[in-house]
Amino acid sequence: MHLRVNGESHEVAVDAERMLLGVLRHELGLTGTKYGCGEGTCGACTVLIDGNPTQTCYTPVSAAVGREVTTIEGLADGDELHPVQEAFVEHTAFQCAYCTSGFIMSSAALLDRVSGPDDDQIRSALSGHICRCGAYVRILQAVRSAAGKTGGEGGAR
Repeated sequence: MHLRVNGESHEVAVDAERMLLGVLRHELGLTGTKYGCGEGTCGACTVLIDGNPTQTCYTPVSAAVGREVTTIEGLADGDELHPVQEAFVEHTAFQCAYCTSGFIMSSAALLDRVSGPDDDQIRSALSGHICRCGAYVRILQAVRSAAGKTGGEGGAR
Protein backbone atom coordinates (compact mmCIF):
# COMPACT_ATOMS: atom_id res chain seq x y z
CA MET A 1 0.00 0.00 0.00
CA HIS A 2 1.36 3.41 -0.99
CA LEU A 3 1.22 6.29 1.51
CA ARG A 4 2.44 9.86 1.21
CA VAL A 5 3.38 11.13 4.65
CA ASN A 6 5.10 14.43 5.40
CA GLY A 7 5.98 14.86 1.75
CA GLU A 8 7.63 11.45 1.42
CA SER A 9 6.37 8.29 -0.28
CA HIS A 10 6.19 5.06 1.69
CA GLU A 11 5.25 1.51 0.76
CA VAL A 12 3.73 -0.39 3.67
CA ALA A 13 2.64 -4.00 3.62
CA VAL A 14 -0.27 -3.91 6.05
CA ASP A 15 -3.92 -4.88 6.11
CA ALA A 16 -6.02 -2.12 4.50
CA GLU A 17 -8.29 -1.96 7.55
CA ARG A 18 -5.47 -1.51 10.06
CA MET A 19 -5.79 1.80 11.86
CA LEU A 20 -3.62 4.58 10.47
CA LEU A 21 -2.33 5.43 13.95
CA GLY A 22 -0.57 2.07 14.29
CA VAL A 23 0.95 2.32 10.82
CA LEU A 24 2.31 5.81 11.48
CA ARG A 25 3.78 4.86 14.84
CA HIS A 26 4.95 1.30 14.29
CA GLU A 27 5.67 1.01 10.57
CA LEU A 28 6.93 4.54 9.90
CA GLY A 29 8.32 5.40 13.36
CA LEU A 30 6.37 8.67 13.61
CA THR A 31 5.60 8.62 17.31
CA GLY A 32 4.48 12.24 17.70
CA THR A 33 0.94 11.11 16.95
CA LYS A 34 -0.32 9.65 20.23
CA TYR A 35 -2.73 6.89 21.16
CA GLY A 36 -5.26 8.30 23.61
CA CYS A 37 -8.77 6.94 23.82
CA GLY A 38 -8.95 4.68 20.76
CA GLU A 39 -12.46 6.00 20.07
CA GLY A 40 -11.83 9.33 18.33
CA THR A 41 -12.94 11.44 21.27
CA CYS A 42 -9.72 12.84 22.77
CA GLY A 43 -7.84 14.16 19.72
CA ALA A 44 -4.37 12.95 20.73
CA CYS A 45 -4.06 10.99 17.47
CA THR A 46 -4.95 13.87 15.14
CA VAL A 47 -3.04 14.34 11.89
CA LEU A 48 -3.93 16.26 8.75
CA ILE A 49 -5.14 14.35 5.72
CA ASP A 50 -5.27 16.69 2.74
CA GLY A 51 -5.21 19.54 5.26
CA ASN A 52 -8.16 18.29 7.31
CA PRO A 53 -7.81 17.20 10.94
CA THR A 54 -8.36 13.45 11.12
CA GLN A 55 -8.29 11.18 14.15
CA THR A 56 -6.16 8.21 13.22
CA CYS A 57 -7.22 5.84 15.97
CA TYR A 58 -10.35 4.90 14.03
CA THR A 59 -9.27 5.79 10.47
CA PRO A 60 -8.18 2.79 8.41
CA VAL A 61 -4.90 3.17 6.54
CA SER A 62 -6.81 2.62 3.29
CA ALA A 63 -8.46 6.04 3.82
CA ALA A 64 -5.03 7.69 3.49
CA VAL A 65 -4.02 6.05 0.22
CA GLY A 66 -3.62 8.64 -2.53
CA ARG A 67 -3.85 11.52 -0.06
CA GLU A 68 -1.31 13.70 1.72
CA VAL A 69 -0.84 12.89 5.40
CA THR A 70 0.90 15.43 7.64
CA THR A 71 1.95 14.49 11.15
CA ILE A 72 3.41 16.73 13.84
CA GLU A 73 6.87 15.68 12.60
CA GLY A 74 6.07 17.10 9.17
CA LEU A 75 4.56 20.39 10.27
CA ALA A 76 7.87 22.18 10.81
CA ASP A 77 9.90 23.36 7.83
CA GLY A 78 13.28 21.78 8.55
CA ASP A 79 14.58 23.39 11.73
CA GLU A 80 11.97 26.16 11.54
CA LEU A 81 8.93 25.42 13.68
CA HIS A 82 5.47 26.09 12.33
CA PRO A 83 3.98 29.29 13.85
CA VAL A 84 1.53 27.21 15.90
CA GLN A 85 4.37 25.10 17.30
CA GLU A 86 6.29 28.27 18.17
CA ALA A 87 3.25 29.77 19.89
CA PHE A 88 2.65 26.63 21.96
CA VAL A 89 6.24 26.81 23.19
CA GLU A 90 6.10 30.57 23.83
CA HIS A 91 2.87 30.28 25.83
CA THR A 92 3.76 26.99 27.53
CA ALA A 93 0.46 25.67 26.16
CA PHE A 94 0.98 22.23 27.63
CA GLN A 95 1.86 20.50 30.84
CA CYS A 96 2.43 16.80 30.25
CA ALA A 97 2.26 17.48 26.45
CA TYR A 98 0.57 14.18 25.62
CA CYS A 99 -2.32 15.96 23.87
CA THR A 100 -0.22 18.75 22.38
CA SER A 101 0.45 17.36 18.92
CA GLY A 102 -3.27 16.85 18.31
CA PHE A 103 -4.11 20.38 19.46
CA ILE A 104 -1.33 21.79 17.26
CA MET A 105 -2.49 19.89 14.17
CA SER A 106 -6.10 21.06 14.48
CA SER A 107 -4.94 24.61 15.24
CA ALA A 108 -2.70 24.66 12.18
CA ALA A 109 -5.58 23.46 9.99
CA LEU A 110 -7.85 26.17 11.40
CA LEU A 111 -5.30 28.92 10.81
CA ASP A 112 -4.70 27.68 7.30
CA ARG A 113 -8.41 28.21 6.57
CA VAL A 114 -9.31 31.23 8.71
CA SER A 115 -7.32 34.40 9.16
CA GLY A 116 -7.76 35.78 12.68
CA PRO A 117 -10.32 33.35 14.09
CA ASP A 118 -12.32 34.50 17.10
CA ASP A 119 -12.37 32.53 20.35
CA ASP A 120 -15.57 30.69 19.40
CA GLN A 121 -14.01 29.52 16.12
CA ILE A 122 -10.89 28.36 17.96
CA ARG A 123 -12.93 26.51 20.58
CA SER A 124 -15.04 24.89 17.88
CA ALA A 125 -11.97 23.74 15.94
CA LEU A 126 -10.48 22.26 19.11
CA SER A 127 -13.71 20.82 20.53
CA GLY A 128 -12.66 17.25 19.73
CA HIS A 129 -9.57 17.52 21.94
CA ILE A 130 -9.09 16.86 25.63
CA CYS A 131 -6.25 18.22 27.74
CA ARG A 132 -6.24 16.19 30.92
CA CYS A 133 -3.86 18.71 32.55
CA GLY A 134 -6.25 21.62 31.95
CA ALA A 135 -3.99 23.89 29.88
CA TYR A 136 -6.96 25.23 27.91
CA VAL A 137 -6.37 28.92 28.72
CA ARG A 138 -2.76 28.74 27.53
CA ILE A 139 -3.79 26.73 24.46
CA LEU A 140 -6.30 29.42 23.50
CA GLN A 141 -3.64 32.10 24.06
CA ALA A 142 -1.19 30.20 21.87
CA VAL A 143 -3.66 29.85 19.00
CA ARG A 144 -4.54 33.54 19.21
CA SER A 145 -0.83 34.38 19.11
CA ALA A 146 -0.17 32.05 16.16
CA ALA A 147 -3.07 33.63 14.29
CA GLY A 148 -1.12 36.86 14.25
CA LYS A 149 1.87 35.08 12.66
CA THR A 150 0.09 33.10 9.96
CA GLY A 151 -1.29 34.02 6.60
CA GLY A 152 -4.64 32.23 6.92
CA GLU A 153 -6.82 31.67 3.86
CA GLY A 154 -4.67 28.92 2.40
CA GLY A 155 -1.21 29.59 3.78
CA ALA A 156 0.11 29.06 7.27
CA ARG A 157 3.45 30.72 6.64
